[in-house]
Amino acid sequence: MTTPTDYRSTLNLPDTPFPMRGDLPKREPVWVKSWEDQGLYQKLRTARQGAPLFVLHDGPPYANGQIHMGHAVNKILKDMIVKARQLKGLDAVYIPGWDCHGLPIENAIEKKFGRKLARDDMQAKSRAYATEQIALQMADFKRLGVLGDWEHPYRTMDFKNEADEIRAFKRVIERGFVYRGLKPVYWCFDCGSSLAEFEIEYADKKSQTLDVGFVCAEPAKLAAAFGLNAINKDAFAVIWTTTAWTIPANQALNLNPELTYALVDTERGLLVLAESLVEKCMTRFGLTGNVVATTLGKNLGGLNFKHPFAHVDAGYDRLSPIYLADYATADDGTGIVHSAPAYGLEDFNSCVSHGMKYDDILNPVQGNGVYAPELPLFGNQQIWKACPVIIDALRDAGRLFATENIVHSYPHCWRHKTPVIYRAAAQWFIRMDEGEGIFTKDKAPQTLRQTALAAIENTAFYPENGKVRLRDMIAGRPDWCISRQRSWGVPLPFFLHKDSGELHPKTMDILDIAANMVEEGGIEAWSKASTEDILATVDAQADAPFYTKSSDILEVWFDSGTTHTTVLKGSHPGCGHDSGPEADLYLEGHDQHRGWFHSSLLTACAMYDRAPYLGILTHGFTVDSKGHKMSKSAGNGVDPQETSKKLGAEIIRLWVAASDYSGDIAGDDKILARVVDTYRRVRNTLKFLLANTQDFDPAKDSVPADQLLEIDRYALSRAAQLQADILAHFEVYEFHPVVAKLQIYCSEDLGAFYLDVLKDRLYTTGANSLARRSAQTALWQITQSMLRWMAPFLSFTAEEAWAVLGAEGKTPAATRDSIFMDTYSTQPEPNAELLAKWNRIREIRDLVNKDIEVLRANGQVGSSLQAVVELTVGPDDLALLQSLGADLKFVFITSAIELVAGEALSIRASASNGVKCERCWHYSDELGTDPAHPTLCPRCTSNLFGSGETRSFA
Repeated sequence: MTTPTDYRSTLNLPDTPFPMRGDLPKREPVWVKSWEDQGLYQKLRTARQGAPLFVLHDGPPYANGQIHMGHAVNKILKDMIVKARQLKGLDAVYIPGWDCHGLPIENAIEKKFGRKLARDDMQAKSRAYATEQIALQMADFKRLGVLGDWEHPYRTMDFKNEADEIRAFKRVIERGFVYRGLKPVYWCFDCGSSLAEFEIEYADKKSQTLDVGFVCAEPAKLAAAFGLNAINKDAFAVIWTTTAWTIPANQALNLNPELTYALVDTERGLLVLAESLVEKCMTRFGLTGNVVATTLGKNLGGLNFKHPFAHVDAGYDRLSPIYLADYATADDGTGIVHSAPAYGLEDFNSCVSHGMKYDDILNPVQGNGVYAPELPLFGNQQIWKACPVIIDALRDAGRLFATENIVHSYPHCWRHKTPVIYRAAAQWFIRMDEGEGIFTKDKAPQTLRQTALAAIENTAFYPENGKVRLRDMIAGRPDWCISRQRSWGVPLPFFLHKDSGELHPKTMDILDIAANMVEEGGIEAWSKASTEDILATVDAQADAPFYTKSSDILEVWFDSGTTHTTVLKGSHPGCGHDSGPEADLYLEGHDQHRGWFHSSLLTACAMYDRAPYLGILTHGFTVDSKGHKMSKSAGNGVDPQETSKKLGAEIIRLWVAASDYSGDIAGDDKILARVVDTYRRVRNTLKFLLANTQDFDPAKDSVPADQLLEIDRYALSRAAQLQADILAHFEVYEFHPVVAKLQIYCSEDLGAFYLDVLKDRLYTTGANSLARRSAQTALWQITQSMLRWMAPFLSFTAEEAWAVLGAEGKTPAATRDSIFMDTYSTQPEPNAELLAKWNRIREIRDLVNKDIEVLRANGQVGSSLQAVVELTVGPDDLALLQSLGADLKFVFITSAIELVAGEALSIRASASNGVKCERCWHYSDELGTDPAHPTLCPRCTSNLFGSGETRSFA
């Protein structure tokens, strides 16, 4: 045989079509299109038919505007969980959805077409607008690599869902939870509608405080209450408030029955104040005074005072009686609370409990925030602008004792970020506690609050602190106001008597008619239908002149809150569990404790006496590296579309997976750059694995487990150990530990150890030798396992690598189309003894490498192969290392290693005196033993021209 001069060509050098550069922005859309073209989601459902069901129910994003990074985080988290469950072998269902009704879309239509559209026309235009928005958002979600039933998403505006929502509402009525009542509810002037608790957020607001005097109308009774014979000057009950605009609607004063109140003589008259606040009040008022007498609040109950403007305008010539209420405290102010029952829940309850009738409650503030024209002094004024005017009027009337500017936390509209007020309105409510409902047919055994609190105890929370948050909200929340005075939403299909306000006696039948109409033609069909036509369907057309068709709609939280039944039991049957909670998991941002989690819990408990979910997972908001919430206006946002174009959606996915979502998720260009580095490390490892198994056919070349070299068995045992850890994390929806462990596995377990040791055997031994095929068998199994571990988050890369790994039919036919068709590989039980042995070997090897690194830094050796090591070790380590025999030097990647028995470990590394083999680069004293190949060591000549070397351990 002619002696080869190019020994490099005799090596088994790695080769693969899997490129180092992912070129993600260009190649990812190809995978998205491929998944869509082949109908991958439906293939997955077919593949898992009959398997246990796993349902992650999608909390619907609102169908308006371009998606932002918060949307991306949410959808990617859901996708990772569904894919992890799919790979587990479950039938993991994911139906993406959209919330379509509501004010933002209605406002958009009104801005474009004006407010004079017919109701059904506005609804049709809103539907068309939402459809356009959904198409744009859907494209962006697909681009992120999210797999789901995109051909059959759910939309709350779909006719079937709108109809089923009415049926769900009927069920809540039947169970005795719905009633109509006058109560102060949060009201947004920009929305022109009431708001739910979920739609309120708190922000700082500048206000003017004011201390206002109410002159006593019964001085003799006041004197008696304080144990005095008479009062010889004006006496005032002084209140403190931050809402000057409520003064015109004052109807009472509230004192605490158990507080001590003082009568203070001042230059402006006698003042009634909480005794403990007298000194503070005198300072604030700029007055001097002395306490004439004291008495308990309960002795002042029933006394009448006059409205501050009673002597200014006859329209205010009314009395303000003192009511006793515990919510009046001496924490601040004066200890006396002025009561405008239309504009405060506690005020309302106090006045009603003291006998005030609903019809007597004054409510001069209109829905747009402007006082009614007939209100004396302030009619037609916007309430916020009227505040300084009212304060000036109080000053002119001699009733203002003090005023100052403050900044305080105040409720704002979640959507408009503008201040809201409490405003009394006749609304429909879902009752939380005991009470009568309308048309009760199948009364629930417990109150809604009791049922919901019990359901929370049976729900798993990720993280666990979400349980306390939701429980506290349910424990303290008021009745749920479910009616809204808007158009774009599911109607409250009620008819009210024009005189009595009572519901039509056939309301429950009308609800069925309404549901059927809406299922046929959408909510527009109900809007178009006349009172006469609808009542005719229940043989009550004669009642038409006496009834008014309600124009209220169900608030949008009822829309999304009932999707557990309208979607999972209605429009998408088979996509939810038939009994028990419909979904295994709800997943949204932590703000949804007061939103979707909350409304879904209440509706399910009202309908079925249980939660609609087995578990709730919450994630934080997206923030920049300084912890500030991302926003386009602040210029600190990371745009998912631009990031996908620049770096690839895979980088966004890896960033999400690597972040601890239980808190806020920080991201910026620097953080994403670090994620890119992590991605390259993983991809580089994959390239090595794929390149070194390119010529390996598992059907023909696999080595039986009992014939594998020991280090290969160790590597597989380590992979099995890691898989157990990873799957345990997946089971509780944790991804950032998986990314961290995968990164360490690639860089340390594989890159710095196993693959480093393996290179010599892979490249220099015979192509079909046991030594090389043993290594390839382990690498093949590790690669298959690793791709499955990373597939939930690095979906594009795993799919790309899977196709390379399975080229030429190397994978079973059922899994060739996509990695997601497969399941996690079955791993042998980790061999604890083998793991312990090789972990110790690695520890010693790391110490040896440190000494060799010193030689390298000093220029004494170029690589570890140029070094020889004398290693002194104790008895246990000596036996451990001796067990590797001649393979020991391959583990330490040195040309020679000598073991010396001793008491403690010590290392002496030095440069080899041998000559470098041209082929394997080991240093040897035996080069040229074969004259035909003078630059090769005996090992290489044997591997090339002889029977080949024997490896047993490494």
